[in-house]
Amino acid sequence: MATEIKVWQIVNDNLELIETDMEQTGRREADLENWIKNNPQILGQDILIIGNQVSTKAGKIDLLGIDKEGNLIIIELKRDKVEREALAQAIDYASEISSWDVEKINEVCIQFTGQKLEDILPEKFGEEVDLENLVINESQRILIVGFSIGDSLSRMIEWLSEHSVSINAVVLKYIKTKNGEELIARTVIIPEEIEKERSQKRRIQREMSDEPGNYDEQELEDKLIKYLSDEKDTPRWIRKILLPLCLDNPVVTRKMIMNELIKRGEARDEGKAIKFVTVISRVIGYKGNDFLRQVIRYDKIGPQERENYRIPEEYKELVRKVLIKLDKEEEEGK
Repeated sequence: MATEIKVWQIVNDNLELIETDMEQTGRREADLENWIKNNPQILGQDILIIGNQVSTKAGKIDLLGIDKEGNLIIIELKRDKVEREALAQAIDYASEISSWDVEKINEVCIQFTGQKLEDILPEKFGEEVDLENLVINESQRILIVGFSIGDSLSRMIEWLSEHSVSINAVVLKYIKTKNGEELIARTVIIPEEIEKERSQKRRIQREMSDEPGNYDEQELEDKLIKYLSDEKDTPRWIRKILLPLCLDNPVVTRKMIMNELIKRGEARDEGKAIKFVTVISRVIGYKGNDFLRQVIRYDKIGPQERENYRIPEEYKELVRKVLIKLDKEEEEGK
């Protein structure tokens, strides 16, 4: 069934259908964008807007949001009826930003809000967001916003939502009363409680392990080079800070890593350094990172915390070789 909101005003005990639309009153799509940008709660309670007209290879995303789970939210706005093409466009955006790393997302966030993600997320969500364990952009959500949605598009959204795509549609109604008051009403295709329940079921819980890998030297070298070549923060911290410290010291404590993070300007204070060390610790514990645990041993002091890192003697030469190779490639690439 097509979804559209109709509103009647009570005038002298009679119901008069209000059929004004934004175009008739001189309102534009930019007005709708500004209303939502400044009041994202109309789309749901769990949304923080971090970007406006965000450029991608697929075009410009009207609004980009993020929720307290770290999922990015593509918000596609239409001033009137939402056609099927809007769904294809939103999926294209989602496929594009799915590969964005934290640095790219942070860049967008700073440009729009003037704040870093790590500062604005706790400000918005408070204790509901756990920065230490938050995985940014692990999955993406799509919100299509318009003033009516046809049968076929509504069915498609329902079907996609039931089959592992985090998607919903918000249907709005712009109202201008006879007294000149402007109102916005809304409904959603999928109730928020159901959308939230489906989203939680889709969340991927990373398996953790303390078991080291058992790769031969060449395979281990290849895996280390591939991982440590990544310029994301955690691989870079392991490559530039943790591994060199382990080569220079028989045992490396969390405090030593914190001091080095601050010294190199990676963390602005001890509080941030503690969080970054916890991130390093957690990443080493991911089940799929057994190649890291093959060359980095540690004492475990908590579910997410490891201490006294060290490289077994039989792997020190291999680690030196890998770091030298990566440094050379980095120098040649400048």
